Amino acid sequence: MTDRYLNVDQVAELLGTTPRFPRRLIAERRITFIKVGRHVRIPESALAAYIEAQTVQPLRPLRARTRRFGSAA
Repeated sequence: MTDRYLNVDQVAELLGTTPRFPRRLIAERRITFIKVGRHVRIPESALAAYIEAQTVQPLRPLRARTRRFGSAA
């Protein structure tokens, strides 16, 4: 086993959120977790998979818009 198991505070720090957010993910069963007695741990691989699944790719690259000023008619 090479996977590290992170606690809620560590996951929150990595995601840049408060601990409430990872706790909600756990309560809603939206992320894989492991219970060790009363402790809850999230494998790093599960966190990476969650982030990958939530990543939104852009539809297409943005082009620089040029504004055309039409001649007065």
